[in-house]
Amino acid sequence: METIFAEATPPGRGGVTVVRLSGPMAREALESLAGSLSTPRRSYLRSLRDGQDLIDQALVIWFEQGQSFTGEEVAELHLHGAPVIANRLAQALLVRGLRRAEAGEFTRRAFLNGRIDLAEAEGLADLLSSETEAQRKLAMRTADGELGRKVEALRANLVRAGALVEASIDFADEEVPEDVPLEVFNLLDLVRSEVEAMLRTYPATERLRQGYEVAIIGPPNAGKSTLLNKIGQREIALVSDIAGTTRDILELRADLRGLPVVFLDTAGLRDSADPIETMGVQRAMDRARNADLRIHLSDQGVRMEPFFDGDLIVRSKSDLGTGDGLAISALTGSGIEALLDQVYDKLRVRAANSGLVAHRRQAEALERARSALDIDSSLSPEFLAEAIRQAAQELATMVGRVGAEDYLDEIFSSFCIGK
Repeated sequence: METIFAEATPPGRGGVTVVRLSGPMAREALESLAGSLSTPRRSYLRSLRDGQDLIDQALVIWFEQGQSFTGEEVAELHLHGAPVIANRLAQALLVRGLRRAEAGEFTRRAFLNGRIDLAEAEGLADLLSSETEAQRKLAMRTADGELGRKVEALRANLVRAGALVEASIDFADEEVPEDVPLEVFNLLDLVRSEVEAMLRTYPATERLRQGYEVAIIGPPNAGKSTLLNKIGQREIALVSDIAGTTRDILELRADLRGLPVVFLDTAGLRDSADPIETMGVQRAMDRARNADLRIHLSDQGVRMEPFFDGDLIVRSKSDLGTGDGLAISALTGSGIEALLDQVYDKLRVRAANSGLVAHRRQAEALERARSALDIDSSLSPEFLAEAIRQAAQELATMVGRVGAEDYLDEIFSSFCIGK
């Protein structure tokens, strides 16, 4: 396998630039620049030289095979954070036969070398892209192997059940315990109930990973764009007294008390002879219908269509009049914190129902496992053994032990260079 290298820190000027090497030539390449390094996992302050050219003074460390993130020989060089230094080091490494790493290649090698499972790799990708505390916590649980451990425990039960069934087939004429069939179906019921519980939490978990959508809907000039700007504390949407200013959907990604939320500013809902505005209204209604929550904003505080249970009905422009119910002034900011508190309370309930399964690939594998376990006690031992084998195979697919090839490019291409 080739030896690869990449910057593990963002490109540009900074205090430190970290360059990572992985592969069979990692230590050799490092020592050709920094001199002999006798002890692994110990940092050295060394001068890096390419021939007579002093590249930099750097902190360097190497990890022996089997003791690194990728499972290969790995070296790290902590340089001064100037792009010209990293570029000069890259030239020296290329001359020595190393090549630049592709996106996600370090993590991919960790998976291929058995250092992490596929679910942990997906959790690591989610961790790197997390924007809120709730997303970080979710990603850390998966990256730490919690999902993999749970799946392995389920597979162990299936292996036990399969072994008991196989024993009843292979030793039908021998003495086998009479309670073997009962233990088999008890184990299968346990696995099936766990799988179904994981599937029930999948929609909430996926939404938490991707972020909740909150659509602000209402008639023209209700203050929707002003509210979006106030939440974002910057001018995102164009505000005008002219009705129908907003035609397309504007998005604001926000961290709401640790929850990832995308607020949507939509076109004012009304009948219009303008075909462009009509298209905007239809888009607004479609997007609002699929959102997790809708804020119905109007001068009178009335509900609009589409409306779902749990939606928030809000009266706008409270600085210009009085009325009942939740009211805000997007101009002065009055009532907006109370509105955001209510949005958070409603979304927090959904987040509490989240679990560990956050990716469609994982959920589809669980669905196939549940389908394989959709059996009854009248099934012959031979067919029962095959159903158990299929279910165990699907759970193995979840963590990438088998059948992962079709997913590798898609999963690891989402990583940044150097990870």
